[in-house]
Amino acid sequence: MSLPKRFPGRDEVAAVRAEADALEPGAEAAETRRLAGRVLGRRGHGKLVFLDLVDRSGQIQLLCSADRAGPVDLDLGDIVGATGKPMKTRRGEPSLAVDELVHLAKTKRALPDTYHGLVDAETRYRKRYLDLLVNEETRRDFVVRSRLLTAIRRSLDDAGFLEVETPVLQPRYGGAFAEPFVTHSNELDANVYLRIATELYLKRLIVGGLERVYEIGKDFRNESVSYKHQPEFTMLEWYEAYADYTDTMARIEELVATVARETIGTTEVAFRGYQVDLAPPWRRLKLVDALEELGLWTRDEDDLRARLEDRGVDTAADRSWGQLVDHALSHLIEPELIEPTILHDYPIELSPLARATDDDPTLTERFEYFVAGMELGNAFSELTDPDEQAERFAAQAGQAGFEQGDPDYVEALSYAMPPTGGLGLGIDRLAMLLTGRETIRDVILFPVLRERE
Repeated sequence: MSLPKRFPGRDEVAAVRAEADALEPGAEAAETRRLAGRVLGRRGHGKLVFLDLVDRSGQIQLLCSADRAGPVDLDLGDIVGATGKPMKTRRGEPSLAVDELVHLAKTKRALPDTYHGLVDAETRYRKRYLDLLVNEETRRDFVVRSRLLTAIRRSLDDAGFLEVETPVLQPRYGGAFAEPFVTHSNELDANVYLRIATELYLKRLIVGGLERVYEIGKDFRNESVSYKHQPEFTMLEWYEAYADYTDTMARIEELVATVARETIGTTEVAFRGYQVDLAPPWRRLKLVDALEELGLWTRDEDDLRARLEDRGVDTAADRSWGQLVDHALSHLIEPELIEPTILHDYPIELSPLARATDDDPTLTERFEYFVAGMELGNAFSELTDPDEQAERFAAQAGQAGFEQGDPDYVEALSYAMPPTGGLGLGIDRLAMLLTGRETIRDVILFPVLRERE
């Protein structure tokens, strides 16, 4: 017997459940509703069977009486369509009194324990479809992630930004300190790189006169995996002409607060054991001041290395003063930034694409922002002088982990780039923050995992 290929005109479970919940106990609505979803629970037998029907919006009980809906011949995990009337049982349970039950798809495998949910992390990540089927919290987390993207787009669109798309395959990689994935183009007979950032292409669009642009897309970095790192991840980057990093500070703290209110209904979140409020204004702290508080601010590379090693920090992989400072930041400063904090004015050695500060040419108008000991993103007033940009690229040429030069980008700057503020925001990390999940794999539908042996 072939199963139906469609079930049109269905209602959402959540809407029908709310309609049933508004009734008096024992009452039944007059209007007929049509639901479809997966059967994840069954109770009773014989003439009266109770089924738990789940769709994306929620769960509802189906009352299947043999003299009204006919016999019920199905297994847990089957997908069915149900036509009937909303009702509320005498015990107060919102339900659908079924007049017709239609089999739409048959499961060939037994589902995991639907009472306790799918708890094995390895299986949850490798078989996300099962995780979504049996764990309501997982479904809710990914609804939050979807809604936060919608809220970001709405906020930036309303502020006059244009959403654009830039190349994922690039002849040169740039925009961050990272190791790229390398692949080969047969047509071009040349190596190309999966992008590590969208930055240099988006800023070309600022030169081209688009003035306010953003992109939400995948970046790729051939580096380690941790609770906050994946080799494939999602970033928001925006660039705004005629703005500097102070304007960008104000825009990001307002954006994050707005997204929180629109997706979870509050700016107060619980994350990694901390209760934090994302509402602006956020704390401002200079990086130099943070280093000085720890007794680590020195321009002498050997001195800084010795101070870090005295604190038990392994500096063997740090090949320059700038890398030592970055190591101090990530290991000693970042974990202590619990309340939403903007850490700003970074040394020029760490910021080859940022404009120098007016007061000190050795520092740049760059900031990173942190919540509950985790960095969410990076931003700066853009360096717009092509000659200075070329000099910085040349000074860092060949240094492992530092920005690679891009002559075409330097040429683009020579056509005059207006003063610009730019920012990157880690979408996966923001999703972690708003869902309270402590590992990035919980907020990526299909995280990168090692192959099973």
